[in-house]
Amino acid sequence: MLVALDGTVLSVAQPSLQRDLGASTAQVQWTSTGYLLAVAALLVIAGRLGDRYGHRRLLFTGVLGFAAASAGIALAPGAGWVIALRAVQGVFGALLQPATLALLRLTYPADRLGAPVAIRTGAIGVAAAAGPLLGGVLVAHLGWRSVFMVNVPVAFVIAALTLAVRTPAPPRDGSRQLDLAGAALLATVLAFLVHTLADVPERGWTGAPTLLGLAATAGLAAVLVMHESRAEHPIVPSAVARSVPVTASMALLLVTTGGMFGALFVATFFLQDVLGLDPTGTGLRVLPLTALMVLGAPVAGVALRRYGPRRTATTGTVLVVLGIATLSRLGPTSGWPAIGVAFALLGAGFGTVMVTATGTVVGDAPPGYEGMVGGLKQTAMNVGPTFGIAVAAGLTVLGPSAAGSPATSIPGMGTALLALAGLAALGLLPALLLPRGRTAGQQARRDTVSDAASAGAPQASADCSRTGLRAPVAGEAVRPDL
Repeated sequence: MLVALDGTVLSVAQPSLQRDLGASTAQVQWTSTGYLLAVAALLVIAGRLGDRYGHRRLLFTGVLGFAAASAGIALAPGAGWVIALRAVQGVFGALLQPATLALLRLTYPADRLGAPVAIRTGAIGVAAAAGPLLGGVLVAHLGWRSVFMVNVPVAFVIAALTLAVRTPAPPRDGSRQLDLAGAALLATVLAFLVHTLADVPERGWTGAPTLLGLAATAGLAAVLVMHESRAEHPIVPSAVARSVPVTASMALLLVTTGGMFGALFVATFFLQDVLGLDPTGTGLRVLPLTALMVLGAPVAGVALRRYGPRRTATTGTVLVVLGIATLSRLGPTSGWPAIGVAFALLGAGFGTVMVTATGTVVGDAPPGYEGMVGGLKQTAMNVGPTFGIAVAAGLTVLGPSAAGSPATSIPGMGTALLALAGLAALGLLPALLLPRGRTAGQQARRDTVSDAASAGAPQASADCSRTGLRAPVAGEAVRPDL
């Protein structure tokens, strides 16, 4: 929630920051790009560090470092300092994000993750919606620096709560060793990929920098794959790479977030340049998305337990596709109802996909790799939107006829949105690979508890006490809804 709030309030503060510091447009863009590069490159590595040294320690370090970097930005004397400290902030943001997911898995049994994951998803939605409003108020009354100072007390509260969390100590076996060469290669590949995709709106898909960046990314990725196949302790262990629920959930998040955020990129220009709405009016039109995402997350958690990951994820993906397709039908005369329906479908669908994929990824994480799996999930959540925006920017034309006033349409808008609907529809393929009911990992852990209880093993009660499960007594049927 802290990271989501910081990202949304920044967009409101950037114009004021530019005027106050005399920053160029490129420098303002790098206040976002520098953070994104640091986060995307280090999420998986941060997750592995948490698996080795403890997620509570990583979360505590991450939130305090995030607060220190935020305070430094608020006191920065120039744009260069802001850019550098935003990159530092991204490093600590990468430390805390996988840790939150790993702590959920260590605190709740795998088949009880639906509710906490739904709460987490709803909190992110609330932060994303409140960010622009809070940022506007702070910038208007206290200046852009206050947007970063507000992170400090919030981070201290989270740090204090982190100290109260009790989790098992991480194992100290050799399988948790970090392959430094593999980590460096992975970070470089992700940094090249995200930087190249982030530049597509300005340089286009066929520009020389884009083509060179994609070629470099592909070459480095090939080197990474060769290294991983030979490494004694690969950065992505085989237990994770071969887990169908985990890999399918990653693919689902990648394409769904790509379609969703690419569509929001196009829709924002449509609402402001074609319908002539100001930022406040635009936010009100998008409100159904946030409302359905927040209100629908608990419903998705219930559906996940009752109907299983496959049907829940498929339903959510279909809703996202329908929402994007509905956006493609909008025009200058479209009113509140049509716009509201489109965004409501997006919110309900995306919230459902988020809860299902997150619950499946975290619930099926191999023991000892909760943080690394959480890092992979967050990486997909960063790369997907960047790719979707690049696709949208490559298929639309934002020139004087589209960005000027008045405008009747955005050239290529319908084509771009249909392409993004197709991108999101690709999520149906990994969704169909998800389990019908409990994942294999969750069921195996349940069977272990049940077998131990039936044999009268006293250790089962102790194990269940630590995980929060009630050990069934001998002869008692295990409730299917647990």
